[in-house]
Amino acid sequence: MSEDNERTAKLEVRLGLEALAMIERAAEIQGRSVGDFVAVAALEAALRTIAETQVIRLSVEDQRIFADAVLDPTTPAPGLLRAADAYRRLVEAPK
Repeated sequence: MSEDNERTAKLEVRLGLEALAMIERAAEIQGRSVGDFVAVAALEAALRTIAETQVIRLSVEDQRIFADAVLDPTTPAPGLLRAADAYRRLVEAPK
């Protein structure tokens, strides 16, 4: 869908005069309108925030530990096996 055909919504925000001046200056540097600059900056911040919550970053050591656990899993403890059996009895329909 092209930008011309997309529906738009209005977003209002109150800013201090210094913040507005800074945004106006940055928009001018990029050759954008203030509205376009703010919309793009807000979208970039939203995408970054969402990505940060959906991607798990592990240290090299944590990556090794995870890979070892996947490739060579330990035997579940008896209590865990009993809990899994109890769960299956509760949620699975009788066959």
